[in-house]
Amino acid sequence: MIIVNLDVMLAKRKMSSLELANKIGITQANLSILKTGKARAIRFSTLDAICKVLDCQPADILEFKNEEQEI
Repeated sequence: MIIVNLDVMLAKRKMSSLELANKIGITQANLSILKTGKARAIRFSTLDAICKVLDCQPADILEFKNEEQEI
């Protein structure tokens, strides 16, 4: 399972979702879908823009958890 830690990075950078959405050129609604983990995919260009604005690595935003190991 992929966990999206975008809220954590936004908090660390003291940035609002609206501010990030405006800086990377996507709607706040689409950013919300990504933040809640409901997105089925993310474009590399969007991930690139997020990492540039938040000055972070993709691994700071996306995390893999093996569901089988947690049982």
